[in-house]
Amino acid sequence: MKAVICTKYGPPEVLKIAVLPKPVPGNKEVLIRIKATTAHIGDTKIRRLEPGLGRVKDFFFKPLMRFMVGFRGPRNKILGMELAGDIEAIGKDVTMFKPSDAVFATTEFSMGTYAEYRCMRESSMLALKSVNMTYEEAAPVSNAGITALVNLRKANIQKGQKVLIYGASGSVGIYAIQIAREMGAEVTAVCSTGNLQMVSELGTVDVIDYTKTDFTESAAKYNVIFDAVGKIPRRKRKMALVKGGFYLSSLAISGNVKLNITDLNYLKELCEAGKLRTVIDRVYKMDRVIEAHGYVDKGHKKGNVVLVW
Repeated sequence: MKAVICTKYGPPEVLKIAVLPKPVPGNKEVLIRIKATTAHIGDTKIRRLEPGLGRVKDFFFKPLMRFMVGFRGPRNKILGMELAGDIEAIGKDVTMFKPSDAVFATTEFSMGTYAEYRCMRESSMLALKSVNMTYEEAAPVSNAGITALVNLRKANIQKGQKVLIYGASGSVGIYAIQIAREMGAEVTAVCSTGNLQMVSELGTVDVIDYTKTDFTESAAKYNVIFDAVGKIPRRKRKMALVKGGFYLSSLAISGNVKLNITDLNYLKELCEAGKLRTVIDRVYKMDRVIEAHGYVDKGHKKGNVVLVW
């Protein structure tokens, strides 16, 4: 099979297409023919060996990241955390899926979706794909959508509460707007000028252009602030919160929350009900993965950047 491998830490050019043995599913595994994955910000951070916590914090966290991910390069050479595709074969003890099932999944930090094939245990974060979504639309829901859902649930949002989503035009932010709205919140989105209309169309009550307005200096107060990009300065994180309000960050669940398959199926139900949709900025063929990573590195993507074979 073809796969993209990360040969070492560095710029997008460290990514190379290689030919590797096609995996064989174990007794409780399924073999997935991957149709779509993403150039996720997490993939680019691993490739660059940059935790993305800020220059000072990155200096101290890089040694820890090398220990966790790999010293001279990623131990898991095949990056990618999200996928959508078709089950091609199943192990003899698999009961939940059958060949030809269309599925979507997140592999989390075991990665491996930048390949034509990936084996997964049937009990992992793997579910049938929503019928009204393409493979390209379904793949990002499995990771970015889960990140938004798990964070927002921490705040126990009640109908009518005011929720601000910072970094609202990114992959996590796009889903956070829609999930918070489904929870009954009045949503305010913070993004750049060029993305105001896009996030407004997702159901926000108000939008703030961060290039012109600092929301922390406004008189407005929010029950929940969700920092979908982890960039609100610490000194400003609680300035716009009501007393007892919640500040949430997408960085808070990285690696320390056990994901639940019921959440993935819940997101699928929202997608099928037309209450959750994916915004795709660009779609790249996998042989243009270097270009895709270069685009994500610029930090201006709108929603998701998708990779297909």
